[in-house]
Amino acid sequence: MAQKAFAPASRGQAKEDQITERRMVILDPAKCKPNMPAWTYFRKHQRECGKDCITVINTPERKEIRIWDNVCAACLNRAKRCPGDAAKIVKLPSKMSTDTTHVYGHNAFKLHGLPMPKPGQVLGMLGCNGTGKSTALNILSGKLKPNLGNFETPPQWTDIIKYYRGSDLQNYFKMWLEGRLKVEVKPQIDQHGLGTHAGKRVGDLIDQADERGCKKQMLEDLDLAHLVDRDAGDLSGGESQRLAIALTALKDVNVYMFDESSSFLDVHQRLAATKVIRGLAAREASAGNPTYVVVVEHDLAVLDYMSDFIHCLYGEPGCYGVVAKRAGLRHGINNFLAGYIPAENMQFRAEALSFKVAATTAQEIKDMGLGVDPSAITRVGLRDYPALSKTMSSEGGDKSFTLHIEAGSFTDAEVIGMMGENGTGKTTYLQLLAGLHDTPLPVADGAPKTYDNSPVSLLGMGLTMSYKRQDYAPKFRRYHKTVRDLFERNLQVAFTDRLFKLFVLRPLRIEELMDLTVSTLSGGELQRLAITVCLGTPAMVYLIDEPSAGLDCEQRVIVAKVIKRWVVSHLGRTCFVIEHDCLMMSALADRMVIFSGTPGVEATAHAPCAVGQGFNTFLRHLEVTFRRDPANHRPRINKAGSIKDRQQKSAGTYYLLDVDEDEDDD
Repeated sequence: MAQKAFAPASRGQAKEDQITERRMVILDPAKCKPNMPAWTYFRKHQRECGKDCITVINTPERKEIRIWDNVCAACLNRAKRCPGDAAKIVKLPSKMSTDTTHVYGHNAFKLHGLPMPKPGQVLGMLGCNGTGKSTALNILSGKLKPNLGNFETPPQWTDIIKYYRGSDLQNYFKMWLEGRLKVEVKPQIDQHGLGTHAGKRVGDLIDQADERGCKKQMLEDLDLAHLVDRDAGDLSGGESQRLAIALTALKDVNVYMFDESSSFLDVHQRLAATKVIRGLAAREASAGNPTYVVVVEHDLAVLDYMSDFIHCLYGEPGCYGVVAKRAGLRHGINNFLAGYIPAENMQFRAEALSFKVAATTAQEIKDMGLGVDPSAITRVGLRDYPALSKTMSSEGGDKSFTLHIEAGSFTDAEVIGMMGENGTGKTTYLQLLAGLHDTPLPVADGAPKTYDNSPVSLLGMGLTMSYKRQDYAPKFRRYHKTVRDLFERNLQVAFTDRLFKLFVLRPLRIEELMDLTVSTLSGGELQRLAITVCLGTPAMVYLIDEPSAGLDCEQRVIVAKVIKRWVVSHLGRTCFVIEHDCLMMSALADRMVIFSGTPGVEATAHAPCAVGQGFNTFLRHLEVTFRRDPANHRPRINKAGSIKDRQQKSAGTYYLLDVDEDEDDD
């Protein structure tokens, strides 16, 4: 009976899809409840065409609006005019109904295709937020049973295995069904860290997870030894991330899955985590079964360095996602950045994403080639600041951190990137620039507050600033009105500026968030909102702390372009940016401030320097070399000990600014 009831949605309509362009209607359940405008609207127009294109179910057991997949043109137009933006019309590629892996319900998200892990290798998953990466992980981990497009009469596991016959997934699902595969998943970590482990000692969690007997090595590799007596609920985002990686890697299982393992980690910590994850693929599980490793990552340099091959995912976020065929690292990532997959003849993005060096950096390279000293280059609006030191003490006074700032300067119309290990004072530097550590002088009641400013404070220089903090989320979570209301209250000038809408709101896709409540936005949506509020505030200097956190790889490139276009090209202002993503930094920075020293104890913020010099200084400390891909100029990490790695280290060129025209294929 199960086999008769089951029929994959992929087979029946393939021919029709090749002929007819299809569109999909996605409904927002929160806006389609009874007595809401959308409910009243669809109830009025249901079955007006004489068919069941639009159906409103109103029973005590179920209250639901359904719009047929093969909706007629008249009802499609009615859905477009739905009040309250409750319906979204999405254009689907041809053959969209083929290979449907899972659908969540009527007018809900669909995933087409599924990644295929290979034993003994690391599978990377690359795609925008909302295109099905988490759904794919849930299916591969066994948390979600794929319904192959039939959510009302879901198939049995025997049908699913038969459906994937001839592929790696057939053997994978068969072993999972027979109990030969054990799975461990590292979930995403937000700014609140491992809240589920609050009240538990870190050392106890490590002891409980250590099924492989290698906790000592793991504590050393991930720099966790000094945290064993801490409460897991008190850890920072980066510490929680490293602990979550350790708890997953210590398990003796066959399948390891890591969902965004680089969030809140600096470059040094990301490379250490990569080494741990790659080491898992080479080990043999205790039962002798093959070991699979699957990673989801938005830092392209880390994904490139960590994985053996990748699956790209594309689609309309929140509506549908398509898993492209397995590809080699270089071609897979380059195809995603180009927005075109040649093997499937599929173009899913109008414009390609490029990582060409900033204009100022390109000019510096040209001038250095002509023998021009970078210090002799005339800069507009040059502002100098002297050297100083700042000591920060903990609340109990038992610990202190000292930041030494070298004398330097900044100019109008430039982005200064700030890079260094966690705990070396990058955020402290931004806070000093923002005047947050300045001491107010006593003043009369009602008089403007004055400050005893440190020499580096922008307030002391007579400059206005706009500051996007790293911990922006709590403030927004307390705002229970819409995004539109937030803008009307705080960004009156920018909100009505046509160029601000063109250069900032539209690329960051803020307009689709206008009628949503701020406190209900996701982490990535809050990040885009925080960046927008910062850029929309009139200022002479913009301070932005880790703009890539919570964003996917495509959004990171877009944010870099938005900052360059709005702050530098349009406003002609200065921007200081803290960032750990080397690709985003290379696309964003005109000059760099490198931080060195002992994290949490004492560090130095060096004077701003050229991007090439800054990366060389930073990467020399990490003993890592980068080259550039000729297709899109993206930086790629050289494999340790490879020919290019040895050549660049011997030449002292840890960051190759010139494009590597001799790039080998995967």
